Amino acid sequence: MSLLPIFLNLDGRPGLLVGAGSVALDKIDSLLKTGLRLRVVAPEAREEIHQLAAQGKLEWIHRSFEPSDLEGNFLVIAATNVPAVNAAVYQAALARNILCNSVDDIPNCDFFFGSVVSRGDLQIAISTAGESPAFAQRLRREIDEQLPADLGPWLANLGQLRREVLATQPRGESRKLLLHALAHRDICDSPTCSTRQLARAPIESGKVFLIGAGPGDPDLLTVKALRLIQSADVILHDDLVPQPILSQASPQAVVINVGKRCGTKSITQDEIHALMIDQARADRRVVRLKSGDPLIFGRAAEEIAALTAAQIPFEVVPGITAAFAAAAAVGCSLTSRNAASSVIFSTGHHAASHDSAAIPERENSTRVVYMPGRDLRLLALQWLSEGLPPDFPCAIVSRAGQFDQQVRCTTLADLGDAEPVPAPSLLIAGWAVRESTAASQLAALVVQVSA
Repeated sequence: MSLLPIFLNLDGRPGLLVGAGSVALDKIDSLLKTGLRLRVVAPEAREEIHQLAAQGKLEWIHRSFEPSDLEGNFLVIAATNVPAVNAAVYQAALARNILCNSVDDIPNCDFFFGSVVSRGDLQIAISTAGESPAFAQRLRREIDEQLPADLGPWLANLGQLRREVLATQPRGESRKLLLHALAHRDICDSPTCSTRQLARAPIESGKVFLIGAGPGDPDLLTVKALRLIQSADVILHDDLVPQPILSQASPQAVVINVGKRCGTKSITQDEIHALMIDQARADRRVVRLKSGDPLIFGRAAEEIAALTAAQIPFEVVPGITAAFAAAAAVGCSLTSRNAASSVIFSTGHHAASHDSAAIPERENSTRVVYMPGRDLRLLALQWLSEGLPPDFPCAIVSRAGQFDQQVRCTTLADLGDAEPVPAPSLLIAGWAVRESTAASQLAALVVQVSA
């Protein structure tokens, strides 16, 4: 037997309960909560049912069941302690095409009461088709223990936001994705709540967002970046954007890896441009997701130029660049009144037409090198030839800002012999690094002396 699980709207509808003993009393509370106009037929009734009748919450007919009692009712429950009476109620209801439940009598049932977990308007009903109500109750208890107590108010807020979206946003795939995104977010009562802002913001389809995904920790995403990722129709992401970030996307979003790893390209830059433009022209909200910040060695200039030439609207959403996450991992400031008055950002990779001749740089600058490569010998030799001292402090940071980040401190003299670290990596060099190392050693010494 295959049952259809449905939730009935019984508010204001007439229903009949045959019986007024303990079995019937177990059903009355759940029936009255639905708004059902309940009539009870029984020659005798428990005191609790007397009181409910006196309060006008139900009508009690003080006599035995008659088939004519069924007329005009939407459904009926037979809940006497006499099986023959329950079977007679069911047969009379069946003849009139009225849905009937005969308590604990599977053959004489059109429907079954589920064991229900409730959180406000959220209802989870469990049915075993009458085979084992005790097992259904066990599952209900287990589910009830796992659900947050505040799901009811959260669902009420979500419902209010859904109605706002349906009333203000145009029908289409973007609206559907937005509704799915809202169902994954926390909602607070503050008017500045990011979820409420997401629901009320205009849906910008046919637009490309160049977004910085930060160093990889979802907690380091900007609020705006997270909102756009969750509501995107299409996400074109670099290879270095980790799965915890991509998991923030809607299940309905199309997610495409357009990155490269270790110099191996799966797609050309021109093909990325074409993808962005084609998807935007198809009236989709496109997120071009880059690790770190899109404006720091992310080829954003080329993509901005391509979008501008194609007259595609775009917006840049900054992110936390890897240099800041790496400095935090080392525990140093990139600038220091005593050791570093400027910061120089560079990369170990250049376009083929780039003049890579060394630019004069001062020793009191903190140097940050993105994508320095696995072999740092050439870089170390170049800096030594520029006059930087052999004891110039260096820190190699692997996977900055992520749970498995690594930090290795060394000097320029030993930089070429440093063991390779997992990509992506970044190099910080400067006297500010030595300051942080010295401070850390001093703090450790203080702890040891205190102990």
